[in-house]
Amino acid sequence: MEAKSSLNKRINVLLAVCFVPFALITVYLLFTVYRFSARYDVVVNNITRANEYSVDFKEQVDYTMYVIVVNSERASELVDTQLPHTLITEARASFRELADYADNDYSRNQIRRILTSLDTLEARVEEIEADAQISGMYDTNMERLDLNIRILTELIQEQVQEYIYHEASNLETLREGIRADVNRTLSMSVLICALSIIGALFLSRKIIARLTGGLQQLRTVTRKAGHGDFSVRAQLTDSDEELAELGDGFNQMVERIGELVEDIRVEQLNLRATEQKLLQAQINPHFLYNTLDAIIWLAEAKQTEQVVNMVTALSDFFRTTLSKGRDYITVQEEESHIRSYLQIQQFRYQDILEYEIEIPPKMYQYQILKLTLQPLVENALYHGIKNKRGMGHIKVSGHIEQGRLVFLVQDDGMGMTKERLAQVQKAMNKGEGEGSGDPSGFGLFNVVERIRLNYGAEYGIWISSEYRRGTEVRVEIPAKKN
Repeated sequence: MEAKSSLNKRINVLLAVCFVPFALITVYLLFTVYRFSARYDVVVNNITRANEYSVDFKEQVDYTMYVIVVNSERASELVDTQLPHTLITEARASFRELADYADNDYSRNQIRRILTSLDTLEARVEEIEADAQISGMYDTNMERLDLNIRILTELIQEQVQEYIYHEASNLETLREGIRADVNRTLSMSVLICALSIIGALFLSRKIIARLTGGLQQLRTVTRKAGHGDFSVRAQLTDSDEELAELGDGFNQMVERIGELVEDIRVEQLNLRATEQKLLQAQINPHFLYNTLDAIIWLAEAKQTEQVVNMVTALSDFFRTTLSKGRDYITVQEEESHIRSYLQIQQFRYQDILEYEIEIPPKMYQYQILKLTLQPLVENALYHGIKNKRGMGHIKVSGHIEQGRLVFLVQDDGMGMTKERLAQVQKAMNKGEGEGSGDPSGFGLFNVVERIRLNYGAEYGIWISSEYRRGTEVRVEIPAKKN
């Protein structure tokens, strides 16, 4: 199995394969040009300095020595100023310095001969200077001037010209060497460029193949996950680190989405089961039988208006209970539902039940989960008012508070002790009333569970109660309109 590597590292390697050879070639070319330039400067400097003594030196020395020979007065002046010796000394210093820069034996030997000739010339100059002020030495000095001085300066001139010619020939040799270096560099550059291109193509294809392969696999599993298959997993263990991390993140996301979808499915099933149980609880056969018995009794007593009111209230009650399968109804419909329920119950419990509903019309157009308030009103009647053994009062009110719909169901019935209130709250939150003889707790649990499933855990029901004083149930849901 090939070890995983970073995509960034692979790209860096590709860049190195592309640019490092070219950088090396560039450095080599710059070094070659610098070396050629340095050698060229040395040769040109040598030629320039030697060329100063190719013509002017001979003329100056010959003319100075001629003056010394033919003019005795000026001879002593020139001898005193050391003019011939100054020219020779400067020439000797220049050629000694050129000898230090000479890079071949021929140049060094040629300069050595020039220096020897300069030494001989200086000796002949001294002979003429010594005899120039002696009378009767004119012919001898003229002969020395022709045979020694002029011949030596001409020899030095020829030697300098040979040196200059040789140095000029070095330029051609240098040029040929540079040409050879350039040709060699071009050959190496072509070879290196070819190898770099081949390496870059190989690496780029490999990188692209692995990258596109991983992306294609991610694309495939993403498409499957998009169609609802959350069991798919991306297998990118042999890919680059970045793609492997992306694959791991995708797998974790899909796994989490699958868990959430399953949780939602379970919650939906729980919600439907809760709604069915609550709906079944509301379509209570005993409540229906008792209501129908009351209608029969009223009919036998020929209380026609009361029969009409009872049938109308019963019809409105079940119409809202069913509500054409809708989960949400308006606050106005919910108010009509509990009003119908209380009207029906007041026919039966007219000696012990009074009620009032105070929900402002501005709340009517807001949404509410159906069967939210009616079970609370039913609990207030059966567990509060009936246990009081006397006239009781139920009040249902509502208001809007900080973006929430707040409903209060209050009764002045028996209320609950602290221990009983704790039991009811426990049953309300955990549904432990079912099968334990505590239908009030289970009914409240159904309402709380539906509110939390539909609106969120921050919404629900809060109960406060005082024994023999009554109970208050507070309902909070988000304020949303149709």
